[in-house]
Amino acid sequence: MNNLINFFKILSDDTRLRILVLLYHKKLCVCQMCGIMEESQPKVSKHLGKLRDMGFVKDERQEQFVFYDLNLQDEALKEILKRIVDNKDNYPILEADIEKIKGVEKYLETCKG
Repeated sequence: MNNLINFFKILSDDTRLRILVLLYHKKLCVCQMCGIMEESQPKVSKHLGKLRDMGFVKDERQEQFVFYDLNLQDEALKEILKRIVDNKDNYPILEADIEKIKGVEKYLETCKG
């Protein structure tokens, strides 16, 4: 039960919700998420830390980048997130974030140089 309550607490913040929706679609690094969401690196990193500490995302180092991926083991939590994504057209900011994933590689290039 605590996992479900914690998940709803996580979803109550728009930045964390946007991060989870992005990671539902693709493994991303911080700079890619910052570019897509047009948010600062410290803000995104702070929220990713909370998501990681609660076990909802995992990280993996690849060269100089740390990539994040969803770590939802609970089927109910996966279904909740899926329903949000399936109804993205009701949430313009989520829809815009998802659309920007198509050009995600350009954000990685900005981190390199």
